[in-house]
Amino acid sequence: MRALQGIMYVLYHDISWQLLPLEFGFGSGQTCWRRLGRRREAGVFDRLHRLLLAELNAADELDWSRACVDASHIRAKKGAKAPGRHRSNAGRRAVNTT
Repeated sequence: MRALQGIMYVLYHDISWQLLPLEFGFGSGQTCWRRLGRRREAGVFDRLHRLLLAELNAADELDWSRACVDASHIRAKKGAKAPGRHRSNAGRRAVNTT
């Protein structure tokens, strides 16, 4: 729990992991960073985000009129045709004059 508080502190205050104050008792910034990575890989934050959205939507607390779809998070279609072969526009190799 303390490591999660350390993660939230770093993200909220927008500081580097090395600057996490040890006197707060969150552990080192390196430890918090490692635990963030493990939780991300385990899908904890994706599940938490979905749960929060579902609860807010059920309570009618989301304003969907301000929603935006960001295509940068959608994978490109696999199997797209590869572009044709292009002529190189690079210059020719220089002749060795030595």
